[in-house]
Amino acid sequence: MAENTAEHADADYVRIFDTTLRDGEQSPGCTMNVEEKIAIARQLERLNVDIIEAGFAASSPGDFESVRRVADAVRGPVVLSLSRTREEDVDQALRSVDKASRPGIHIFIATSDIHLKYKLNMTREDVLDAATWAVARAKKHLDYIEFSCEDASRSDWDFMVKVCTEVIRAGARVINLPDTTGHAIPEEFGRMFAYMRERVPGADKIIWSAHCHNDLGLAVANSLAAVKNGARQVECTINGIGERAGNCAMEEVVMALKTRHDLMGVQSRINTRQIYPASRLLSQVIGQPVPANKPIVGDNAFAHEAGIHQDGVLKYKLTYEIMKPEDIGIPSNKLVLGKHSGRHAFADRLKHLGVDIESIDLNKAFAEFKALCDKKKVVYDDDILALVTEEARRTTDHYELIDLHVSSASNSMPHARVALRVAGEEIRAEADGDGMVDACYKAIYKIAGVQPALERYAVKAITGGTDALGEVSCLLRENGMTVAGAGAHSDIVMASALALVNALNRLKGRSTMPLKPTMDVP
Repeated sequence: MAENTAEHADADYVRIFDTTLRDGEQSPGCTMNVEEKIAIARQLERLNVDIIEAGFAASSPGDFESVRRVADAVRGPVVLSLSRTREEDVDQALRSVDKASRPGIHIFIATSDIHLKYKLNMTREDVLDAATWAVARAKKHLDYIEFSCEDASRSDWDFMVKVCTEVIRAGARVINLPDTTGHAIPEEFGRMFAYMRERVPGADKIIWSAHCHNDLGLAVANSLAAVKNGARQVECTINGIGERAGNCAMEEVVMALKTRHDLMGVQSRINTRQIYPASRLLSQVIGQPVPANKPIVGDNAFAHEAGIHQDGVLKYKLTYEIMKPEDIGIPSNKLVLGKHSGRHAFADRLKHLGVDIESIDLNKAFAEFKALCDKKKVVYDDDILALVTEEARRTTDHYELIDLHVSSASNSMPHARVALRVAGEEIRAEADGDGMVDACYKAIYKIAGVQPALERYAVKAITGGTDALGEVSCLLRENGMTVAGAGAHSDIVMASALALVNALNRLKGRSTMPLKPTMDVP
């Protein structure tokens, strides 16, 4: 398996290590089931990421299965599992990727004094021994070993030199220096990489990696500073999702490298035309909309309202646009299909939009498309993506929405009648509410027998016009668990009901799975 690292060890490009399925999923409300993880992994493969961190195999049986399934689903990227320096962790991680085309393991332990004293209760010698032992154990089974000094940005640099020297001797081929708490600033973070590369023996024979959190809004800037100082791998997530304020956003760091190649001198190998489809797919899967002002992939990223800007763009786009929308795969929103389009044309369009048609029920999706064509005059790419995602959400669920009837008048309380199929049995309920959505939600809560806190409810029109599909996202919390749900429909109340049912299914799924142990990670 030596080619995993050796084949590109000397190539001067920035490897993209995507941790959406591990670190990204740890963000509240971003939990994904196995099938959703596989869909994201296949999109990551289309993006041409170098490494996929598929999960933390030892954290739960569900995570172990997710890593194993992802490892079996993709062929191009290295697939690895995170692992602490414990025998059971290392062995579980190795087993989870043993069927991968390109298997790897990511071993970590904290190196900062604050973590050693208050979290690990270990001495520096203990940490050095544990790190070396874990890497040596993994080396007996595979060659692609990454080692992380957790909380590197708050660690003693000379102690990290000792740790990195020993784990490289034991077989580590990638060294990651994470800003675990988002504490660093670019100049400081860059100097740390320069210092380590100057003092660690064999530093030029391994790949240096940066993993940055965004607590101070500096994750991308810190990652770029690391690259300027010799790092040739950046660890990031789609849309920047992750714990607390999130991780370095993949789309931002990739486009920064591409757009400012004149300054950075290196680029990634990402297929940038798959960036926007990846962003939209993740947003649909986790039920969390992309903020309009999000760099690169937000709705306003290429929008111009100020008159002077519009005038400049009309005369010459580069006056106010530093990259082209088509370079990141933003669809043109042209009328692409209509009610006279056939199944073959529909399937071809889905492929063009990055949808894996093998993972969906194409007949059902085509029937939904035809029904949508009868309701809308214009069907856009975004409508089709929302439709296909909504169809995928309805499969193998505990709760299924069968029927919804709402009524409202100026002199009466809004009222909702709802029918759900619950584990194969049809159950009906009615409720009044402050509005039609409120009445609908109260009726659904009656059927489900739960009363979770609704922490967020958001509505977004996917495309323009009064007949546009509405996309609703919601965030529920119950018994310490937070889940997100999403739904799309031309009727906003129906979209709201679909979003809630989607969230309740996620809540049900999580409540029946063993909880992950609480643990700090890079």
